[in-house]
Amino acid sequence: MTADTVLVDVDTHGVGWLTLNRPEAHNAFDDVLIARLTEALEGLGANPDVRAVVLAANGKSFSAGADLGWIRRVAEYTFEQNVDDAMALARMLRTLDRLPKPTIARVQGAALGGGVGLVAACDIAVAADTATFALTEVKLGLVPGAISPYVIAAIGARQARRYFLTAERFDAARASDLGLVHLVAPAEQLGPAVDNLLETIAANGPQAMAAAKNLVFAIAGRSINEEVMRESAERIARARASDEGRARVQAFLDRRRGG
Repeated sequence: MTADTVLVDVDTHGVGWLTLNRPEAHNAFDDVLIARLTEALEGLGANPDVRAVVLAANGKSFSAGADLGWIRRVAEYTFEQNVDDAMALARMLRTLDRLPKPTIARVQGAALGGGVGLVAACDIAVAADTATFALTEVKLGLVPGAISPYVIAAIGARQARRYFLTAERFDAARASDLGLVHLVAPAEQLGPAVDNLLETIAANGPQAMAAAKNLVFAIAGRSINEEVMRESAERIARARASDEGRARVQAFLDRRRGG
């Protein structure tokens, strides 16, 4: 088994690379990988030098979901032990979902079960045209519990009902149609496609991106009323008055004058 199940690197452009590193097991995750990934995400989230995070994987597969050895082991746990174990996965996904940096899933090969959850919890997902996806839990007599909030948010309840129940595989084009994946690229162009997104992100204000991401969580699903209008107005007012906002607006105006 590979020594470090998650490789962490911050490059010279301020991109944090998290690479799942169990290629021999198709990057299936267990309690060890979940703990390691949570720790790595928390570290990158708190690092002021990190502007964006890419979740990638070594080997043929992005992630085959839960490791079967782990599943067999936890089947012997008590109910409360099982709840605690499942909560560790839920917290990892929550950490990824709410990371105060832009996150990109770089998907090649198979993303199954919990692997789909990882994709859905990222802000942006880029997949090779050869990638495949499936929510396979019911084949094992299980349910996609911890990942369900993120998958349902990505593809909607109606489509979730189909794919949760059938466990059928679907390709990258279908994943794009469903809203699970934002961009599909030829397999040999997957790296450049991610790099292009990172270049686009690099032009934006880090604090503004964190605030914009938080804005989605705060506003999504709420009715447009006086409270929501006030809250959204206060958020833009804070951004306008921030040091980053003032500096970037001024720089933009200076470029306009100079052009």
